[in-house]
Amino acid sequence: MQHDLQLRAAARAIYDTCFPVDEQAFPSFGEAERYGTIQYRQAVGAAQQARSVLANQDEQLTLPVIA
Repeated sequence: MQHDLQLRAAARAIYDTCFPVDEQAFPSFGEAERYGTIQYRQAVGAAQQARSVLANQDEQLTLPVIA
Protein backbone atom coordinates (compact mmCIF):
# COMPACT_ATOMS: atom_id res chain seq x y z
CA MET A 1 0.00 0.00 0.00
CA GLN A 2 3.04 2.25 0.05
CA HIS A 3 2.28 3.47 -3.48
CA ASP A 4 -1.15 4.85 -2.47
CA LEU A 5 -0.22 7.59 -0.03
CA GLN A 6 -3.78 8.89 0.44
CA LEU A 7 -5.12 5.45 1.31
CA ARG A 8 -2.21 4.87 3.69
CA ALA A 9 -2.82 8.22 5.40
CA ALA A 10 -6.51 7.42 5.80
CA ALA A 11 -5.71 3.96 7.18
CA ARG A 12 -3.24 5.50 9.63
CA ALA A 13 -5.81 8.05 10.81
CA ILE A 14 -8.37 5.30 11.34
CA TYR A 15 -5.83 3.05 13.07
CA ASP A 16 -4.58 5.80 15.38
CA THR A 17 -8.14 6.72 16.33
CA CYS A 18 -9.34 3.17 16.95
CA PHE A 19 -6.14 1.72 18.41
CA PRO A 20 -4.34 4.49 20.32
CA VAL A 21 -0.70 3.74 21.02
CA ASP A 22 -0.87 5.45 24.40
CA GLU A 23 -2.87 2.48 25.69
CA GLN A 24 0.19 0.25 25.08
CA ALA A 25 -2.15 -2.57 24.08
CA PHE A 26 -1.54 -2.06 20.37
CA PRO A 27 1.62 -1.58 18.34
CA SER A 28 2.27 1.65 16.45
CA PHE A 29 0.85 1.95 12.94
CA GLY A 30 4.27 1.30 11.40
CA GLU A 31 4.75 -1.90 13.39
CA ALA A 32 1.20 -3.03 12.67
CA GLU A 33 1.80 -2.41 8.97
CA ARG A 34 5.10 -4.29 9.02
CA TYR A 35 3.56 -7.34 10.71
CA GLY A 36 0.19 -7.15 8.96
CA THR A 37 -1.83 -7.29 12.16
CA ILE A 38 -5.58 -7.76 12.09
CA GLN A 39 -6.00 -4.21 13.39
CA TYR A 40 -3.92 -2.90 10.48
CA ARG A 41 -5.95 -4.89 7.97
CA GLN A 42 -9.17 -3.60 9.53
CA ALA A 43 -7.95 0.00 9.27
CA VAL A 44 -7.01 -0.50 5.61
CA GLY A 45 -10.41 -2.05 4.90
CA ALA A 46 -12.15 0.87 6.61
CA ALA A 47 -10.08 3.35 4.57
CA GLN A 48 -11.00 1.55 1.36
CA GLN A 49 -14.68 1.58 2.29
CA ALA A 50 -14.51 5.27 3.20
CA ARG A 51 -12.88 6.09 -0.13
CA SER A 52 -15.62 4.17 -1.95
CA VAL A 53 -18.38 5.94 -0.03
CA LEU A 54 -16.83 9.35 -0.63
CA ALA A 55 -16.37 8.61 -4.33
CA ASN A 56 -20.01 7.52 -4.61
CA GLN A 57 -21.09 10.60 -2.71
CA ASP A 58 -19.45 12.83 -5.33
CA GLU A 59 -21.28 10.93 -8.06
CA GLN A 60 -24.59 11.27 -6.26
CA LEU A 61 -24.14 15.00 -5.94
CA THR A 62 -23.89 15.40 -9.71
CA LEU A 63 -27.06 13.44 -10.48
CA PRO A 64 -30.18 15.45 -11.28
CA VAL A 65 -33.04 15.35 -8.80
CA ILE A 66 -36.04 13.42 -10.10
CA ALA A 67 -39.33 14.73 -8.78
